[in-house]
This record gives sequence, structure tokens and C-alpha cells, in this order.
Amino acid sequence: MSLTEVLDRIDSDLDAAVDRLMALLRIPSISTDPAYAAECDRAADWLVEDLRGLGVRAEKRATPGHPMVVGHVEGEGPHLLFYGHYDVQPVDPLELWDTPPFEPELQDTPKGRVLRGRGTSDDKGQLMTFVEACRAWKAVHGSLPCRITFFFEGEEESGSPSLVPFMKENREELTSDIALICDTGLFGHDTPAIVTMLRGMLQEEVTITGPSKDLHSGMFGGIARNPAHVLTDVLAALHDEKGAVTVPGFYDDVPELPPAIAAQWEALNFDAGKFLGEVGLKHPAGEEGRSGLEMIWSRPTAEVNGMWSGYTGEGFKTVLPSKAHAKISFRLVGDQDPHKISTAFRQFVRDRVPEDCTVDFVDGMGASPASAMSTEHPAFEAARGALSDEWPNAAAFVGCGGSIPIAGYFKSITGTDAMLIGFGRDDDQLHSPNEKYDLECFHKGIRSWARILDALT
Repeated sequence: MSLTEVLDRIDSDLDAAVDRLMALLRIPSISTDPAYAAECDRAADWLVEDLRGLGVRAEKRATPGHPMVVGHVEGEGPHLLFYGHYDVQPVDPLELWDTPPFEPELQDTPKGRVLRGRGTSDDKGQLMTFVEACRAWKAVHGSLPCRITFFFEGEEESGSPSLVPFMKENREELTSDIALICDTGLFGHDTPAIVTMLRGMLQEEVTITGPSKDLHSGMFGGIARNPAHVLTDVLAALHDEKGAVTVPGFYDDVPELPPAIAAQWEALNFDAGKFLGEVGLKHPAGEEGRSGLEMIWSRPTAEVNGMWSGYTGEGFKTVLPSKAHAKISFRLVGDQDPHKISTAFRQFVRDRVPEDCTVDFVDGMGASPASAMSTEHPAFEAARGALSDEWPNAAAFVGCGGSIPIAGYFKSITGTDAMLIGFGRDDDQLHSPNEKYDLECFHKGIRSWARILDALT
């Protein structure tokens, strides 16, 4: 029996697949709010029963927080692990929703039919694309194509406090040949993507203290050191005139983009001006001589996320402040070590703090390295070809400016590379009111996974 029969089965079963997704979407599995703990438990039970209906040996596994769902199917060939999360974001502000967030609807819009409701795109709709592909495959072939582990988390939207301990305790069970993660999106409207680079993160909070108390600027201005001036001088020194970060050693472990990946990115025809235009800007900043996609996917950054000092209320208060504060984040790439960067950054600041001022740093703000998947694994090119066969445009290996920790955990805990393949679109309004998932993306996402299963086995 051929792949064509599986794809035909997916097409004919689409209405039923939507109904199943709707049932899962009606469960308000908000992980961050203890009031919804029972609903998270109910969503886990729903998934266990659905997987068991496919012949998967599935069970709900307790954690100190919300449960994990783990399922196994034995088979020949490669061992694939599929990860998704069943928990969702809170719905506030509720008054901005056009329809009740947990009463999902199939709606007609000027851009096509969409599934509307909390969790449609992040991540229940995406999770179910893989499950539905497996359902169609089994309906046609009588069994799934290879050994598959299903791994569904219930705390992704609340920081995943139970995830790493659970993965370490069950390392052998969760080790596979390749991990598949469906929590990303398309590039543009019709270009599928496999995320192979995820930037890491370092967060720092700095406080510079000058005088022992706020001072009258008329009496002390000019003679007393102003910590707000010191802080702005430090922050201004973080970049040179060409946009490069000036912290010593910052670029020591930053690799250049491989030529083959650079060529794929160039073919995406990314318009930096249009990208910035959507947020009221026109001119790219950042490192001189780097393309727009390089700057947001494969280059490290240093950004000031917040700064405050002195009086910031209504009206005016002529004080010379005692303290000045800033929050700075670094997006990291390649082999950059967040702890090494932290040490270098703190020394960079100390070197610029004059006498009469002191500096303090807040520890434990957050530090995680970048993740880079080896596209030399044959599964990556096979999956890229399968995606290209389903969508109008050829698939590309892309980067991601944000951080998706689960991919790094698979690598560091189980030694497994992960392929991040998702079918969301930029206008899905993730984490916002009126979240949606295009019916086309749900449908073609199911078909895409069936093609990938065929290509990998």
C-alpha cells in the first residue's frame, strides 16, 4: 500500500480529525493557574485514551506538577520520538475574545477557514497533526511504520519545572534516533521550515549605586556622581559604531554560517525593510555587513530590556538619584557559554564604574546555551524533501531567534538531535486573544507528517 492511500485517508477523514481536535480544545488546560489543575489532568487522560485507540501503550505519568503522557509503539526501523504539549496559556483579557476561548469554532475569514480558540495553534492543533497522521497510517497499513514514542508535557506554558527531572529519571525510555517537535511555524505563508538553530539566553540585572540617598539636584548636581549617567555610559559602550558587541571575548565561540545554509536563507528572499515596517521601523540596525536573517537567527545580541532611575512618576521631582538599574539580555549562538559571557560582562561593567559608585548584579536570572542540530543526520534532508513535496515552496533549514529549551534538553539529556517542524503562521495570535490555526495548516500538517513518516522509514 502506498503513501497516496494514506494521504487520501487523511483527506477523507479531515472532518472527524477536526471534531477530535475540538474535543481536546474544549478542555481548559491552563497550566500556570492552580485552579485548572484538574483540567490539565483531564487533558492528559483524553490524550492517553486517544493514543490507546491507536494501539499505543500509553499512560499518564505523575510529576510534582501536571502529568506527562508517555506512549510507545514497537516496530522495525528507526526509533522516533514525538514531543508536544497539551497545556495552554491563560486567556486574559477575556473581554478581547470575540468568542469564548474554550468553545472552539471553525470560522470563515477573508483569508480562509480557521480553527478559533485557545490552544488551536499552541500547541494542541500542532500536536494533533502528528497523531492524526499516525491514525491515518494505521487505518491504511494496520500498524504504524516504525518504533514511535509519544511524549506530551503539561507544563510548557508555565516554565516546565517537572520536565528536566522527568527526562533525567526516564532517560533510557526517552532516548530515540531522532526527536520530532511540533511547536514552531512556517516561514512566511507557504514555505515549510525545519528549525535547526535556536539561540540561547543570558539575563542580567545591574544596579549602580552612587550617593547614599537621592539628592537635591540644585544643591548636588555637578559635584556629585550621578549613577544614571554612569549606567547610560556603560550601556552605550556595549556596542561599537558598527553594531558589534564590545564585551571582551564575546565572539570567541560564534561560528560562521555554513555556505549551504546561507544559500537556503538567501533563497527565502527575506525583506528586512518589510519585516521592520510591520512594527513602524524602516532601517535595519545590528551588526554591519550581516543579512537580516543572520541577525535574527544566527548572530548573538546584547539588548537593553529595561532601565530605570530616580523619579518616574507624574510631574517632576528634581532629584539626583541614588541608584540606577537595567535589565540586559544576551541571545547566544554556537558554542557561547552563558556563564563565560556573564563573567566577561560583569567585568566589563565593573571596569567602567568610577570611584564613589558601586555595582551589584542579581544572580540566577536565567542562562541557557544555544542549540544547533546537525543537519548531517540523514533524517533532516529526508524530512526537508518530504515537506517540499507537500507545500508550494521548497522547505528550508532555518534558525529561530527565540529559545525552545526542549530541543536542548533532548540533546543534553538523551544525546538526541531534534527536528522542529511546525505549521503555524505569523498571524496565529499565540498567547493572545482570538488565537487561531488555519484549517489548511492543520490539514497539510497532517499530510506533511505522513510524508515524513514515509521518508524516514
